[in-house]
Amino acid sequence: MVQDNFAVGDIAANAQKMARHALQQAQQGVQLVVFPELALTGYPPEDLLLRPGFIRDAVEALPVLYEASKQVDIVFGMPWQSGQGLYNSAMWLRDGEQYAIYHKQCLPNYSVFDEVRYFRAGSEAVTVTLNGVRFALAICEDIWCSQQLQADEADCLLVLNASPWHIGKYEERVEVIQQRAREYDCPVLYLNMVGGQDELVFDGESLVCDHTGKIRHRTVAFEPAIMCVDIGRCELAVTDSPPAQPLSQTEAVYRALVLGVKDFVRKNGFEGVVIGLSGGVDSALTLAIAVDALGADNVQAVMMPSMYTADISQSDAKAEADALGVRYDVISIEKPYHAFMDALCDVFAGCEADTTEENIQARCRGVLLMAISNKTGRMVLTTGNKSEMAVGYATLYGDMSGGFAPLKDVSKMLVYELCRYRNSITPVIPERVLTRPPSAELRPDQTDQDSLPDYAVLDKILELSVEQDKSVDEIVASGIDRETVEHVVALVRRNEYKRRQAAPGVRITKRAFGRDRRYPITSAYREF
Repeated sequence: MVQDNFAVGDIAANAQKMARHALQQAQQGVQLVVFPELALTGYPPEDLLLRPGFIRDAVEALPVLYEASKQVDIVFGMPWQSGQGLYNSAMWLRDGEQYAIYHKQCLPNYSVFDEVRYFRAGSEAVTVTLNGVRFALAICEDIWCSQQLQADEADCLLVLNASPWHIGKYEERVEVIQQRAREYDCPVLYLNMVGGQDELVFDGESLVCDHTGKIRHRTVAFEPAIMCVDIGRCELAVTDSPPAQPLSQTEAVYRALVLGVKDFVRKNGFEGVVIGLSGGVDSALTLAIAVDALGADNVQAVMMPSMYTADISQSDAKAEADALGVRYDVISIEKPYHAFMDALCDVFAGCEADTTEENIQARCRGVLLMAISNKTGRMVLTTGNKSEMAVGYATLYGDMSGGFAPLKDVSKMLVYELCRYRNSITPVIPERVLTRPPSAELRPDQTDQDSLPDYAVLDKILELSVEQDKSVDEIVASGIDRETVEHVVALVRRNEYKRRQAAPGVRITKRAFGRDRRYPITSAYREF
C-alpha cells in the first residue's frame, strides 16, 4: 500500500513514480502494489476532466504500468472513458494487461466535492482473486455508502482513497472503516493519498483494520509511506513498523499547514516566499510555517514600518527573523504613503481622515511585497486569519495581496494555540507577541478590539454561524448578546466580495471560505 504524493496533471511523472514503486516492491517479493484514488492524474483534477486531451494523456501513460505489471499486480486510480461516460475507476493490471476495472459507485457532491459534475456512477461490484484471496474493490465514498457497497463474498475489502483532511476527519474515517469491517466480517485495507492540492491537504493516515474492527496498522500523517501487509483467507499481518500514533489536534493542524504551504509553493514552480513581518502574532506564525515548509534559505521577511509602528513591533519582528535564520529587510512606507497623500490632496480636500488613510498604508505594503515577488520570483504569503477574513478586517490589494494564505482557515484563538505549539519545539516567537493586544498599527493607539468583539467571542460566533449555519437566534441562545451577534453576522455578509478576491489557503475545518462555502456576493437576503 503506497501512500504517496501525486501532482495533479503531471500524468507521465505520476505513472513513472508508480512503476518505480511497483518494480521495487516486486524485487522484495510483493505480489500486489496498490496506489490511491486517481493517482495517475492527481486529485482533484476538476475541469481538466472535461478536456478530451487530458483523458487521452491518461490512457497514453499506461504502457509503463502495463510493463511493470508483468512482474507484480498493480491497482491504482484513474479516470476511465467508456461508451457510457467517464468514470472514477480503480484499474487492476496483471501480466501486462488490464485484468479488472471497478467504477466508483457513490459520487460525493457536497462540501469540497463535486464529482457528479464529471463522473458517471458505476453499478457493478468487482472482486479479484490473488493467491486464493478474494479482494473486493471500493473507492473512497463507496465505503461511506453501505447500501451500495458489495463485499459479502470477499476475504478483504480494498479501498482506494483521496480523502482530504480537516479537524476530526481521521476519527470519522476510523468509525466508518471499523463498522464496515464488522459488517462484512473481513479486513479493510484503506489507502489514502498524501499531499497538498490548492486548498486541500491529504493526510494519508492509511489503515489496516481486521475483521473485528481492530486497527492493526496506521501510517504516519502528512508524509509519504509504504505499508506492507501479508493477507490470507484467515489471517492478516502487517510486516513493517508498529502503528503510528495519532497526532494531537494542534500538531495535526500545524503539520497540515506546513504541507499545504510546501506543496502549493513547490508545485507551482516558486523557489521561495516573501512575507510582510509586522511583529504581530499572525505574521510570526506564518513565518514559522514557511520556514518549516521550505527552509530558511527560501524565506524572506520584510518589515515595513510606518509612523504608527511601535518600537517593540520592530524589535519583535527582528527577533523572529533572527530566530528562524531568514533574510530580513526593513523598508519604511512613510515616503510612499506621503507620496500617495500628496497625489490625492486635491481630491481629498475637505474630507476628514478615516479608514481610507489606513488602507493606503496597507496598500503601500502590498505594492512593496509584490515588487519583491516580481524581482525575486518568490511568492508572497499573506498573513490574515479566518476571523479577520470573515468580518473583512483586511485591506483589498493591501495585506490581502499575495499568492497563498496559510492561515485563511485558522481562527485567531487557534493562531495563538499554534504559536505555543511551535514554541514548544523551539522558541521562535517572543512571548510578548502572544500577550500584547493585537493591533493593525494603522493609527495611534489602535487595537483590533476597537473594531471587533473580543476574539474568543468573535470566534465562537463565527464557528456557530459560518461553520455550523446556526441562526442569529440560536447563537444568542448560546449566551452571546444579540447586538454583538447581529453586528458580526452583518460583517460576514457584507464582506463576501472581499473573500471572493482573497488568495487560496489551507483548508483545516469542515467549512472553509472558498470551495466549502459558496454564498452570493449580491444578495438581498437578511436574517434580521
